[in-house]
Amino acid sequence: MPSPNVRPARKAVIPVAGMGTRFLPATKSVPKELLPVVDRPALQYIVEEAARAGLPEVLMVTGRNKAAIEDYFDRHPELESALEKKGDADRLASVHASTDVAQVHFVRQGEARGLGHAVLQAAAFVGDEPFAVLLGDDLIDARDHLLEHMLAVQAEHGGSVIALLDVGLENIDKYGAVAIEPGTQTAMDGDEVVRITGLVEKPPIDEAPSSLAIIGRYVLAPEVFEVLRETAPGRGGEIQLTDALATLVARGEPLHGVVFSGRRYDTGDRLDYLKAVVRLASERDDLGPPFTAFLREFVTELPAEGASPS
Repeated sequence: MPSPNVRPARKAVIPVAGMGTRFLPATKSVPKELLPVVDRPALQYIVEEAARAGLPEVLMVTGRNKAAIEDYFDRHPELESALEKKGDADRLASVHASTDVAQVHFVRQGEARGLGHAVLQAAAFVGDEPFAVLLGDDLIDARDHLLEHMLAVQAEHGGSVIALLDVGLENIDKYGAVAIEPGTQTAMDGDEVVRITGLVEKPPIDEAPSSLAIIGRYVLAPEVFEVLRETAPGRGGEIQLTDALATLVARGEPLHGVVFSGRRYDTGDRLDYLKAVVRLASERDDLGPPFTAFLREFVTELPAEGASPS
């Protein structure tokens, strides 16, 4: 069995080249990753998560019409100077937070050929070290340390580690699904750790190996790049990261999954995006009390289910 990689992961990769068609027309001019979740873009939450987990270098894999993302993580001297002159220390601190949270780099994907192809663009940045991949549609609550757990599992076992969520068999055809080795479960702060024996992208419900779905956090061994270079387009005509991981498993490389039991917010779906904004806003110290008071009043004014609004 391959020995664990003694070098810890230090870098994170965030693919941000998607077109965001589910949020049109807003995303005609604003990248979906910059849509605000309360008062910060979803993407800033992701970068903060990587930095909190000890990954100070972040590569964003961008595409056309994503220049606003580079601008967002760049310094804005004129704005900073104006806020400083006004003595607006709170807003100045929030502006600094978006640029100081991590060292952010950018590379263009060029052609959208799937998640696996996007990850492959990070090969030169990563080198021969393990690294994390964070997808921008999944927000993990800052109180839940999923990525930290995954990094610890990779440091112990080597190979690669993916985040899993039990979505029920009725929903598994929307996700990549995994087969697991019986009796391999261990626990880490409430999250189970399992050994993965197979993966399939969006299987029919009656062919799914389990109800455990792959969600948007990965800690990958650098060997994945070699496999991705040889991976043919799969489902949807795209180079699937799931297919590359399945190849690594077939070669005997260790692949573990952390079954997440905490709070996850899906910002890639319009309804779930609204739910995320409500949940996060209601828990804020500054906005929570008046916002939850409004929600309670608003709910009492809603028409009964099935009734027409007045």
